[in-house]
Amino acid sequence: MTEKTGTQDRGGSALEAERQAERLTFSGAARWMIILFTLAAISIAINQLFNLRIGGYSFLEGMYLYVLAGLFLSLTFVTFRAWGPPSPKVPWYDWILAAATVAISAFFVATAGESLDSGWEYAAPDRAIWASIVYYLLILEGTRRAGGLVLFGIVLLFSLYPTFAEHVPDPLNGFTQPFTDVIPYFMISSEASFGIPMRAFGNLVIGFILFGAVLQFTGGGKFFNNLAMALVGGYRGGAAKVSIFASGFMGSMSGSVISNVLTTGSVSIPAMKKTGFSARYAAATEACASTGGVLMPPIMGATAFVIASWLSRPYVEIMLAAAIPSLLYFFGLFVQIDAYSARRGLKGLARADRPAVVQTLKEGWLYIAVFALLIYLMVAFRWETTAPFYAVALLLVVNQFRKGDRVSWDGFLNIIVSVGRTLSELVAVLLGIGMIVGAFQATGLTGPLANELVHMAGNSMPMLLIMGAVTSFIFGMGMTVTACYIFLAVVLAPALVQAGLNELAVHLFILYWGMVSFITPPVALGAFAAASMAGANAFKTGFEAMKLGGVIYVVPFFFVLNPALIGQGAPTEVAFVLLCALVGVWFISSALQGYVSFVGPLHSSMISLLMRFVLFFAGLMVAAPVGGVAGLNHTVLTLSGLVVAILPFLLAWRAGRAADLERSIA
Repeated sequence: MTEKTGTQDRGGSALEAERQAERLTFSGAARWMIILFTLAAISIAINQLFNLRIGGYSFLEGMYLYVLAGLFLSLTFVTFRAWGPPSPKVPWYDWILAAATVAISAFFVATAGESLDSGWEYAAPDRAIWASIVYYLLILEGTRRAGGLVLFGIVLLFSLYPTFAEHVPDPLNGFTQPFTDVIPYFMISSEASFGIPMRAFGNLVIGFILFGAVLQFTGGGKFFNNLAMALVGGYRGGAAKVSIFASGFMGSMSGSVISNVLTTGSVSIPAMKKTGFSARYAAATEACASTGGVLMPPIMGATAFVIASWLSRPYVEIMLAAAIPSLLYFFGLFVQIDAYSARRGLKGLARADRPAVVQTLKEGWLYIAVFALLIYLMVAFRWETTAPFYAVALLLVVNQFRKGDRVSWDGFLNIIVSVGRTLSELVAVLLGIGMIVGAFQATGLTGPLANELVHMAGNSMPMLLIMGAVTSFIFGMGMTVTACYIFLAVVLAPALVQAGLNELAVHLFILYWGMVSFITPPVALGAFAAASMAGANAFKTGFEAMKLGGVIYVVPFFFVLNPALIGQGAPTEVAFVLLCALVGVWFISSALQGYVSFVGPLHSSMISLLMRFVLFFAGLMVAAPVGGVAGLNHTVLTLSGLVVAILPFLLAWRAGRAADLERSIA
């Protein structure tokens, strides 16, 4: 599954729909249509991306995207029902919609050359106008089914916005155009439905989604879970620490918080509860780990590939830039779990319950080799578009020599069905949100809106960043991660860049704050999904997840103010600010849990509570990679933070010594 994450209602019914969708098993004509269309799309993508020119023919980019849209949007009507719960039974009218999608897409494929030569996006003939309107309606319905009512409403509003833009007050006032001019622009131009989002899909996403699915079906998910269990399962709070690595890794492959919670959570949450974690804390841990997975290289879901296309940068640059913020997030999560476990005296998993490291590596070294190949091809050769296909080929070939995880013919078909459902969902959403981009392009609003936002913030950088964070959080509650990112990349990012911030850091800032809503009430859909599995109170789990994943709220401000934290700087500067950030995150995480790992507890007395605030403030001083606060440069600010932290550390050390003494006497 992709990161639809239940935007239908963003509540309990959406979670139940997601669970049912995970269990769907298609059969008969629907199953074979999914298989044939998905295989056709993958074959066409391979021909296009490798420039094989099979049959001496290669598509124009526009034709290629129309083909992918026709194949996968038609599958949306086969795999998603118009209303009611998910069902593998396809009603007759959905077959008609699927056929109409294929026919309309074929029309645009056949006329792509003529359209390009004649400039149809600005002056379409009547036949193209009517075909565009039909395509527009099909895309809206596909977006509603795959993305939910909230996203559908936003897309519908913005797709019609160019028809009444001049009547909207500033700062949203723009040029008004007739409906019959706007819709062909959306369907034919390279700035709307078939613009950056779909180009990212056709060039990058399709290969990595295929790789993630094949890796899971061939036993990769089981291997990495076993490896995490073997490496950290024996330490205090080992079950939760295993969840961090396993859920984080799986989330990176799937790009979906909810589907990751529903799959890995079924194993990790019971294991955590069995070793002494409360149901609420186990659910919050799973939600935070799954949320962080979408932010973790090397795959990061679909949004990272859209960022690469949007900025016209190699994907490997996005991947490397995201590495340090992801490290800080998971380090903070790890420290908090260790502190929680130490404060409550929790133990690790028994030796009998965890595999041996050597045996695990012996059985699964293939998966590490495949990842090494993938990263090597992306970094050394810059083969972002083709590297995942090489990795998939290696996986499928070597897998046939592994008896335990060997993929059968039926298993291979199941992989294709899973990939087809995922890609059809993603295409329907991308085609819809592409019209949001097209609306701003058609009305000429992008530049003036950025200026207006800077003016509203009073040219204040902190105020502009706070506005950006709040806006990203609000839109993240009602939209998918990719949809939220694209909308804000059009509306907000230019204002932040215009204010002097690093462009790549700004786009990652938007991505991070768009993800915050998964663990933050009132929505907190990731936490709510985990809570329902753990049998915990949903809102209490959401607030626990906020505390546990607290680093996610501050890290984006750190790297957007100093791009060294995304690797944009001299190696010595990057190393220094990273070290400071790690120490600061340690302080912040310890303050949130009331226990300094490897030192001692900060109990719940008034003095200890005050010391927790002091330690939290000291962590901000040390971690914040900026100078100029109270006239202090970065180095002095960091040293001042370390000095401030001495008193809480002494208090924690004394409490730890006293606890050790009590245990020795007992």
